[in-house]
Amino acid sequence: MFKFRFTKTIVQSVNCLTGMARIIDGDTIIVAGQRLRLHGIDAPETDQMYWLDGKWLPSGIIAAAVLETLTAGIALRCDVVDRDRYDRLVVKCYSPNGVDIGRRLVSAGWALAYRRYSMDYVNAENEARLAKRGLWKGRFMKPWAWRQMSARRAEGVAVAGGKTQTLALRG
Repeated sequence: MFKFRFTKTIVQSVNCLTGMARIIDGDTIIVAGQRLRLHGIDAPETDQMYWLDGKWLPSGIIAAAVLETLTAGIALRCDVVDRDRYDRLVVKCYSPNGVDIGRRLVSAGWALAYRRYSMDYVNAENEARLAKRGLWKGRFMKPWAWRQMSARRAEGVAVAGGKTQTLALRG
């Protein structure tokens, strides 16, 4: 006699997550136990710096702190847009009164419109640049250029005189 064992596979489709955010960096958060990448924006990396008033300042840390301020004490609604190459959910997150958190971060000048993936926040970035808000007050390297440079350094490509912060500065 044969015995059959049936197993049930459940495929869960997540379209929306809600909850309090835990900030990982300027464009990555955790909501409802899921690591989420904010859609259409690119914030400075945690160890990235920018030049303002004759000194280097921690742009990545500041961007994360601004995101923390924008999300502190509120439950976010995060609508899933896609999955990225690291298998994170890519989301647009909103405050309870409908404010787009990504747009606010770009408008404040602490993230850039990530044109490679979306044109949603280009106007917000242009407004921040013209008003010299956030990063636009000083000189900085775009986050995607910073990552590319950091990857080359990690592969052993020499950077003349260790002046990595001064390459391709914007502002």
